[in-house]
Amino acid sequence: MIGRVLLASALALQFATAPAQAAPERCEPERASPSVAESWAQKRLDVKRVWPLTMGQGVTVAVIDSGVDETHPQIRLAGKADLTNTSLRDCVGHGTAVAGIIAGQPRADLPFYGVAPAVRLLSIKQTTTSLGDVSLLAKAIRTAADENADVINVSIEAHDQPELKSAVEYALGRDIVIVAAAGNVKNDDGSSGPAYPAAYDGVLSVGSATPNGGRSTFSNPNAVAVLGPGESLSSTWTGRGYRAKLEGTSYAAPYVAGVAALVRSRHPQLDQLRVRRRIALTADGASGAGTGAGMVNPLLAVTAVLPSEQVAVAPPVPEPLPASAVHKVTPPDQRSVEVATAVAAGGLSLAGVAIVAWIFLPMGRRRGWRAGSPGGSSAN
Repeated sequence: MIGRVLLASALALQFATAPAQAAPERCEPERASPSVAESWAQKRLDVKRVWPLTMGQGVTVAVIDSGVDETHPQIRLAGKADLTNTSLRDCVGHGTAVAGIIAGQPRADLPFYGVAPAVRLLSIKQTTTSLGDVSLLAKAIRTAADENADVINVSIEAHDQPELKSAVEYALGRDIVIVAAAGNVKNDDGSSGPAYPAAYDGVLSVGSATPNGGRSTFSNPNAVAVLGPGESLSSTWTGRGYRAKLEGTSYAAPYVAGVAALVRSRHPQLDQLRVRRRIALTADGASGAGTGAGMVNPLLAVTAVLPSEQVAVAPPVPEPLPASAVHKVTPPDQRSVEVATAVAAGGLSLAGVAIVAWIFLPMGRRRGWRAGSPGGSSAN
């Protein structure tokens, strides 16, 4: 179990949810519904096709949020911490929804389920309302790293702060995949600056996608790596029920965090950099500004064969042969060389005599063994 850490005040930050989904400040989360319908996101991603290969076994995912309602029948926590020094309850509902998208347990009587239900799920409560504390966010990231998380989901957007950047670098240095919401557009003119930690190098920044795969109008277009479903969603909620019509990049991020868990489970040899790269390379493709590599594709992310990951390995250097295995050449016997040379010379001489005899003996027989006239024949 993760220990408690006292609250430290600092700069405020906001959940990366659309403005219409602002949560109440007191511990009175919006009322949950006892039933839930299957959302387009589940149909589009169709993660059940991946489950014969992996459901996220052996991977730890930390949810840094408003807490998680562990009494929910589809939530199974392996660890929890309260960094706010209040309670472990989710008084907002947001953290419970994020946890359900990542690891909601499948049930035969309900159409809702998480992306990677076999992961080891940790809840790190970092806020009690829609506002939080950047120091606690940094501390929560370090806590998750110290608890050996393989994937960290941060559905929160904040301003760039040295302590937050340091915490992100600390987690990346421990080979953790950090998935963060790219944030929502805040200004009336549709413009928005980068959100952190999503905009830090090494963080998998997630924008919100519409059912047709395009970018949601409220999704911050800055520093987006991939898209996840982020509007008209359903998920688990505080009060052992469900909420529909959820929207925001904070709900898109856990879909991608779940896919990262599936990849890490299926390909444990990949470091966090190659996990992020695999998710981007196998996404459905960009569809305009602020869409990154496009909608995440769970099946391809887990099963695609990427040539860049197939590194040729040189064969090992063989062990040197023992001295006894190498036979030295015996030096030649000089006397034997001389005798052999003489025999060879004699043989060549005899061969020469034989050739001469073969040519000239027939000629002698024809002349009756008389010498020929040096001047040739004379006239009578």
